[in-house]
Amino acid sequence: MSDDVRAALARRTEALCARLSPIGSERELADDVEGWARPRFGRVERVLNSVVVHVDPPGSGRPVVALCGHLDTVPVHDEDRRPPRREGSRIVAPGASDMKGGVAVMMELAERLPARARFCDLVLVLYSREEGPYLENELGEVLREPSRIGRPDLALCLEPTDNVLQLGCVGSIHGTFTFAGRAAHSARPWHGDNAVHRAGALLVDLAGRAPREARSGGQVFREVMSATRIEGGRARNVVPDRCAVNVNFRFAPDKPLEAAADELRALGASHGAEVELVDLAPACPAYGDHPLVRRLVERTGVASEPKQAWTDVARLAAHGVPAANLGPGATSQAHQRGEWVDVDALASGYALYERFLGA
Repeated sequence: MSDDVRAALARRTEALCARLSPIGSERELADDVEGWARPRFGRVERVLNSVVVHVDPPGSGRPVVALCGHLDTVPVHDEDRRPPRREGSRIVAPGASDMKGGVAVMMELAERLPARARFCDLVLVLYSREEGPYLENELGEVLREPSRIGRPDLALCLEPTDNVLQLGCVGSIHGTFTFAGRAAHSARPWHGDNAVHRAGALLVDLAGRAPREARSGGQVFREVMSATRIEGGRARNVVPDRCAVNVNFRFAPDKPLEAAADELRALGASHGAEVELVDLAPACPAYGDHPLVRRLVERTGVASEPKQAWTDVARLAAHGVPAANLGPGATSQAHQRGEWVDVDALASGYALYERFLGA
């Protein structure tokens, strides 16, 4: 890895991070990316605050690889509202690992690796609103019109993975389980029906559940269900007449979305709760046997593991595009105060992709 490439990756990451882009405020960064792409590549499409860049003209007959990255970050912590800074080999700034370092790698590859040096054509998909609800994510709007990205043979999301290939992902559903009771004075609880107590059996059930292991593409995923929020009660001396429990179901790739939804509904019915499901996101199979994934592993020697979380590989797979996760950001830094990415990791990530994409 030349010092020139390392320096360029660092400069581009700093420039991307300098433009704050918390979810819902990505327009200016999208303008920057579009302004970078239009003079360099023949086909660039703006979709809301997302940008699709066809690095190569269509019709070559070669495989097509899409590199995908989101432009938004989580809301910026107040103490991080300052220019990017260096701490040794680290760049410290909001979104440095999640995932502007990955976006910098995408952009440098598109500029530096000409078509003749690649085995494939490239498409860059730079989209907004990833850090929010599933239905508001602009990748969904990008994919709504198939001609925007075509049908890539493989998509790689440069989410922070510590330069480890993370295959597949678990799905996610949030369910609000509502228990109804009857209010009463807490000195005379027999005059009422305690909704918080009614929720107790559900909590015991969830606490006693062991993770279910499921295989996909040679990877083992752990399916889990957790209570993540509970609300109930009007006052300290009133028996609660309502209790709501948020249950998050992270289900394995062997389970369709609707089957997972039905499982949550049945759980609610068994405990006497009304269930409202929100943020339903499908799982993604681990494409460990896909020929381009095998090429990636064979040419780079990159380690692989299951993605025990949700990413947009699932949305891509639902549109018929095999996808996996591989990015230079540090998973430990996602959404953190004082978030950082290491320049060495950026350089290593670039080198992995250069070896994979090389002719």
